[in-house]
Amino acid sequence: MDVQQFKQEIIAYSKTIGIDKIGFTTAAPFLTLKSRLLRQQELNYQSGFEEPDIEKRTNPALLFHEPASIISIAVAYPSKMTEHVRGKKGERRGLFSKSSWGNDYHVVLKYRLQKLADFITVNYSEARVKSMVDTGELSDRAVAERAGIGWSGKNCSIITPEFGSYVYLGEMITNIPFEPDTPIEDMCGSCNKCVEACPTGALVQGGQINAKACISYLTQTKDSLPEEYRSVIGNRLYGCDTCQMVCPYNKGMDFHFHEELEPDPETAKPLLQPLLSMSNREFKERFGHTAGSWRGKKPIQRNAILALGHFKEASAIPDLKMVIEKDPRPVIRGTAAWTLGKIGGSEALTILRKVLETETDDYVLEEIQRALSIASDAVN
Repeated sequence: MDVQQFKQEIIAYSKTIGIDKIGFTTAAPFLTLKSRLLRQQELNYQSGFEEPDIEKRTNPALLFHEPASIISIAVAYPSKMTEHVRGKKGERRGLFSKSSWGNDYHVVLKYRLQKLADFITVNYSEARVKSMVDTGELSDRAVAERAGIGWSGKNCSIITPEFGSYVYLGEMITNIPFEPDTPIEDMCGSCNKCVEACPTGALVQGGQINAKACISYLTQTKDSLPEEYRSVIGNRLYGCDTCQMVCPYNKGMDFHFHEELEPDPETAKPLLQPLLSMSNREFKERFGHTAGSWRGKKPIQRNAILALGHFKEASAIPDLKMVIEKDPRPVIRGTAAWTLGKIGGSEALTILRKVLETETDDYVLEEIQRALSIASDAVN
């Protein structure tokens, strides 16, 4: 078979199954990425969600017998809602990042990669393939960059000329020796808007991120958040879009190509107070189809409590009273204490003083004491 001709057939077919951009590269080790990851490891900048074995992350030959090429795909997602809901006093809302709107992109892209794999194996009898999306060993961004999908921006996202950085990425290793595409020139230039806008300073410099300080990471953790990050999170429930929203290459980029990626406003921007009493079953029914649900309801509930503190939403005090008195999870009770302190007022002070007498967990007791101090200072 003429491999070059087959490559063109794959490109044409990809457009019929909802793949918005496709690129091809070699299966050579990612040496530049390896050195960068080793440096990240030295600085303790890794989130812990990544594949821990750097060799597997950078050498396709450790994942696939005799790899010859890697196919990279990109699927564009919306950056704006077509239907809007707005929060107001008494009905505050949280926000899921754009990358968690619609159906879970892992499922969406895996379906497209499977369709692509079927096409390849049916038409090339000796073909072998291995696909992955996000949770695989390889770096989606490194593959996409080398395959000409886009350049790696200072915000550590792949920026495409056609769709900005609002794209999901996936890849497929294969034994077919496709001709590689040419990488795209880095167009960030002297622009530093994303680095300057990062709420936590997680973008240490262009192209380097301290993942442990990134709001996208922080909103997915299950423990109590460090004090310095609690107010910065605002009303974010999952993820953060700041570094993408300020990027000039994302101006006007909003694509509604795929129905399954369209956001339901009540899911993408839900009311905060109902989240505090939501059961596991209710959470799965409401959010289980989204990428933002993968860590369960605990981080979402903790973030919702922080958001109520951000708004100083006094109408939430009865809900927070229920949480701090009855929730079995210390992290949730401690976070509720902090928010009651932020809201302040005599009602919040009364609740905090009462639970101080019955609470037994050291962490929660510390949070209550801190909250009482915050609330008392506000009164004085």
